[in-house]
Amino acid sequence: MKEKIAGIETVETTIPSLGEAKIPSPMYRDLAGTAEETFVSDKDGVLIDVDLNNLIKLVKNGQLPPSFELAGPREKLYFDPSKLRCALVTCGGLCPGLNDIIRSVVLALHYGYGVRNIYGIKYGLEGFIPKYKHEVVNLDPSVVGDIHGKGGSMLGSSRGPQDVDEIIDCLERMNIGAIFMIGGDGTLMAAKKLSDAIDGRNLKISVVGIPKTIDNDIHLVARSFGFDTAVDVATQAIVGAHNEAEGYPRGIGLIKLMGRHSGFIAATATLAQQDVNFVLIPEVDFDLDGPRGFLASVEKRLMSRGHAVIVVAEGAGQKLIEAEDDETDASGNVKLKDIGLYMKDKLLNYFKEKGTAVSLKYIDPSYMIRSLAANPNDHVFCSFLGRDAVHAAMAGKTKMIVSNWNNHFVHVPMEASVGKRKQIDPHGKLWKSVLDATGQESMINK
Repeated sequence: MKEKIAGIETVETTIPSLGEAKIPSPMYRDLAGTAEETFVSDKDGVLIDVDLNNLIKLVKNGQLPPSFELAGPREKLYFDPSKLRCALVTCGGLCPGLNDIIRSVVLALHYGYGVRNIYGIKYGLEGFIPKYKHEVVNLDPSVVGDIHGKGGSMLGSSRGPQDVDEIIDCLERMNIGAIFMIGGDGTLMAAKKLSDAIDGRNLKISVVGIPKTIDNDIHLVARSFGFDTAVDVATQAIVGAHNEAEGYPRGIGLIKLMGRHSGFIAATATLAQQDVNFVLIPEVDFDLDGPRGFLASVEKRLMSRGHAVIVVAEGAGQKLIEAEDDETDASGNVKLKDIGLYMKDKLLNYFKEKGTAVSLKYIDPSYMIRSLAANPNDHVFCSFLGRDAVHAAMAGKTKMIVSNWNNHFVHVPMEASVGKRKQIDPHGKLWKSVLDATGQESMINK
């Protein structure tokens, strides 16, 4: 079932199910209150679009406002917890909160539902493939009790595709009924392929994705875990760059932050620590040279204020760097050229040719941020995500991701999200707020 928001894209909202849920849930039976107060129904939804004008248009046309299914515990389960075997896998790049997600899933399965067979798959999708010989980790509360205080992933990770049929063969050998795949867009695309192949074999295996991207760029996911931590640490880098820039005549602080295709970290950190004068992101074009170009703009700033702080997202300005052959990583992503070092060299050469002495300090905290433990806000956020992923799987839902949308946790079909990217609207409130905070003008020569 595809629903259309007035003037907005068509969105698939139906969540596939393995079958009818018939088993009474063991959760909350000792709490006071009715089932309606305790459990969530599949009929409970969260509006996709909360724009009043769009809602009025729909009502006038006799249409119901489209909504995502609300996440949470169901009164009836598809799986018998005493017989269910579950697997968890973390894929792709590291991100603050991975261990929090693992811990939350394990604790919800163990304490909430009484599931005792929970397996951690080592080193991403490689862990399913026999030739790599990675051991499986038996997960229980004693194993995951304190991992949320540590960065990285206790299960490890890897990049790159693996044979789908070999993965399913492994799931069958292990008698897995539910698999939780924690990863970014590439992982979610792999999860969808896996789900399709499972359907092709007529198997009853629930595949639930937990979206992970430090860049916060997954479609139909308002906020991804690790983003809050990334912004938190990025603001500290901005503070350091600002102090360095102010400490020297014609000082320049240049910070490169994460953001391959979307500049959410750069933009949000700039608003959180308003000491930045220039922000370069993938969504907004700029010229390097010319009277209104970036270099001339920085020169103007130095002459008027004596220092400048620049934040550049890793995917910004790629058109400026002469590329030979486009290299790709193991996951098929084009390897970006290092815009941070490129801009550093361009700035130094520009002022050298002008005969102007500058003091430039370059900061790249990217890999430090990726491998840190989550901050308190992300701890809480991950605990919700993990528990709601478990609730969905136990009810037999599959081929879906747990998303945060309009301040609620919801179920989003993989089909609706994978292969698409969320980006900053150059005409939207976030970017306009960045321009207001920095005083940055267009750097396009007209």
